[in-house]
Amino acid sequence: MDVLLPILIGVGAAGVGLVAGYFYRKRVAEAKIAKAEQVVKRMVEEAQKRAEALRKETVLEAKEEVHRLRNEFEKESRERRNEFQRAEKRVLQREEFLDKKLESLEQREENASKRQKEIAKAQEQVENLHKKQLEELEKISAMSRDEAKVLLIQNVEKDTRHEMAGLVRDIEAKAKEEAEKKARNIVGLAIQKCAADHVAETTVSVVPLPSDEMKGRIIGREGRNIRALETATGIDLIIDDTPEAVILSGFDPVRREVARIALERLILDGRIHPAKIEEMVEKARKDVDEQIKEAGEQAVFEIGLHNIHPELTKLLGRLKYRTSYGQNVLKHSLEVAHLAAMMAGELGGDIMLAKRSGLLHDIGKAVDHEVEGPHVEIGANLAKKYGESSDVINAIAAHHGDVDTTTLEAVLVQAGDAVSAARPGARRETLVNYIKRLEKLEEIANSFEGVEKSFAIQAGREIRIIVKPENINDEGILLVAKEIVKKIETEMDYPGQIKVNVIRETRAVEYAK
Repeated sequence: MDVLLPILIGVGAAGVGLVAGYFYRKRVAEAKIAKAEQVVKRMVEEAQKRAEALRKETVLEAKEEVHRLRNEFEKESRERRNEFQRAEKRVLQREEFLDKKLESLEQREENASKRQKEIAKAQEQVENLHKKQLEELEKISAMSRDEAKVLLIQNVEKDTRHEMAGLVRDIEAKAKEEAEKKARNIVGLAIQKCAADHVAETTVSVVPLPSDEMKGRIIGREGRNIRALETATGIDLIIDDTPEAVILSGFDPVRREVARIALERLILDGRIHPAKIEEMVEKARKDVDEQIKEAGEQAVFEIGLHNIHPELTKLLGRLKYRTSYGQNVLKHSLEVAHLAAMMAGELGGDIMLAKRSGLLHDIGKAVDHEVEGPHVEIGANLAKKYGESSDVINAIAAHHGDVDTTTLEAVLVQAGDAVSAARPGARRETLVNYIKRLEKLEEIANSFEGVEKSFAIQAGREIRIIVKPENINDEGILLVAKEIVKKIETEMDYPGQIKVNVIRETRAVEYAK
């Protein structure tokens, strides 16, 4: 009980303290709330005042902006009205101008119509006068209109030919004056640098014998040795009265060379019978094949070329035993290659292409006795077959003018071929062909109207033509010369070039009595 009483007293004191604290805190809080309400009220009043001032200020600014916009709108409207008024004024002025122009055009059209009628009337009068004049002229001249036209055309043609001939002469003179020196220097330089030897060969070879007794041994019993030799080589052996010599005749130079070597070895060996002949011929054929290969390789090496097909090299070697008008074709090909290369160097062309084209230009002659067709076509086909370029093929095909040239080097091969063939002593031909060529040359010249005489001179490399002065004038001889040249180029085959020299001479003869 004693313990419980203090506890109760403590509990009661605590409850009283709590109640007293509650009421104290409530009173303090109410005081703070009242104070805060006063602050809020004051702030609300200040905010209302500021908002009212801001509203008045905004309304004032809005009124000023509206006033400004209204002034700008009115100003822009005035400007647009003024612009519209000016545009309307311009349109009215343009309409007035167009109306005036339309009236002027109508007036001009009316005047033009009147003038056209006047012109048509005047033209009709002119035509009538022209007809009357033509009728009068026909009566006076005793010629019809068509006859007069023909006469006029003939006179005009005559005058035109005269003027054309004079013009051609002037142009040729100028061209020659400018080009002759340069061409002469280039060709002369090339010829001087390339002085090749020329060997004249025929279709026969002569084999010397140590004695005439050897002829009988070559013939053999009942001719068996000579028949065996002719059968093995394909060459005819001519044993006649020529002392200590046997003649080998054949158009295939390779076979003739095989026969010559084999016969010389048989003569040295002394044992001549069919079996030995076959053995010697086979050995000679192998030796000649080796010589052909070496000759081709030597030619390619001398020119300085590379990448030539081995078959083309062999064909080049065969040209060593091929001749054209007595000129060795391999030497001729080497010379053409050198000439074309030198001229290409002077003219800024492709030197290696010129060399290659010049060396191969006559390659068709190596097999032209085996393959049908001209050597130009055969050579072009061979070059194409063994992978040569189109420029080389064109140079081969065009070196006789059968097709058009496409490169400078092809033209230079033509020139080199002509220069090599035209060297004095380079080529020769049989007497019969020579005489026929001269007769054909004079026949072509004499076939032209106005030609009095013609003479082929300088072994057929020049023809001098004397014309009748009363039929051909000084300008006309140029045209005659050109026409004769064209006909010669069309109808004749000849080495080198032919100079056509047309001569017109006027003589005045009087007699003193």
